[in-house]
Amino acid sequence: RYHWYHNIILLSQKLHSKIIMSFTGSLMGMGNPLLDISAEVGQDMLDKYGVKMDDAILAEEKHVPIYKELVDNCSPQFIAGGATQNSIRVAQWIMTANGKPGESAFLGCVGVDAFGKQLEDCAAADGVKVHYMKDEATPTGTCAVLVKSGERSLIANLAAANNFKPSHLETAESKAIYESASLYYIAGFFLTVSVDSLKIVAEHALANNKTFCLNLSAPFIIDFFGDQVATALEYADFLFCNESEAAAYGKKHGLGEDLKEVALKIAASPKKGTKPRTVIFTQGSDATIVACNGKVVEHTVTPLPKDQLVDTNGAGDAFVGGFLASLLSEKEVGTCVEAGHWAARFIIQQSGCTLSKPCEYKL
Repeated sequence: RYHWYHNIILLSQKLHSKIIMSFTGSLMGMGNPLLDISAEVGQDMLDKYGVKMDDAILAEEKHVPIYKELVDNCSPQFIAGGATQNSIRVAQWIMTANGKPGESAFLGCVGVDAFGKQLEDCAAADGVKVHYMKDEATPTGTCAVLVKSGERSLIANLAAANNFKPSHLETAESKAIYESASLYYIAGFFLTVSVDSLKIVAEHALANNKTFCLNLSAPFIIDFFGDQVATALEYADFLFCNESEAAAYGKKHGLGEDLKEVALKIAASPKKGTKPRTVIFTQGSDATIVACNGKVVEHTVTPLPKDQLVDTNGAGDAFVGGFLASLLSEKEVGTCVEAGHWAARFIIQQSGCTLSKPCEYKL
């Protein structure tokens, strides 16, 4: 009976490999797959763990009890998360609705556990092919999502996500994915995990005249992983971040406080390859800033009525997902921004980055 069961598992793994190795899609993401543990909390919990709204941090020793506290006392939702994986799921959701199923794949590291299976099932349900590195000794990563009055604060416990290795990119499945893809997206959160892995993908994009996209992701990435950011930024054809990350970058590098000037200066900073860099700063309900080739344009956001806001978790990820789906359809940058705004507007009316119904956006 054991041998029969074992053979079924092996057959399933081989079938999965064949499906991945036949990947012919155009979009690849690589990052930290995390299961969000999301709950409404009071100011007392924010104060207890020393966190502020609209922030994202890595868990320290003092934060460890929060995950159990959320589960025990706050009736949380468990939602597939991880910034890059969210963006890829949203992009595929839009592409599927526009007659382009099976266009995307995601690489990251999970544990061999129920949370890892839940993440894989969620990605598959959204049409994303995942090729996870599996760490048998470490649990799947989680992210505490603290929601208060529609705003969110994130505390990530990377666990297995922190153990992604460049060796995973040497597998036949990984090579099939990144050789097929023409557009790559990696969030800055991955810079704390494996810059070497990022460089392998970025160098492939550079050598083959493909498009590489990066997100700064959080102020702490800019403040404490400056060398890693500098390494990754040289490859970035498109750079995304929000206003707090843009301000942190401007402050650290002495670029001033005018975000339009900061965007122009980042766009003009040293870059590999011949493509100009496009810099995109989102600002919540304020205008999105786009800078490229010495010009800056502001794109107005249509505000969402406050009573329709559920929470902002995943808004930035969704913006990138919409932008990438439109970019793959060879749309102008302004149209890509519009697609990003639409996707973000949809997601902030959901709890977390959940795709609860078919996409209605037409590329």
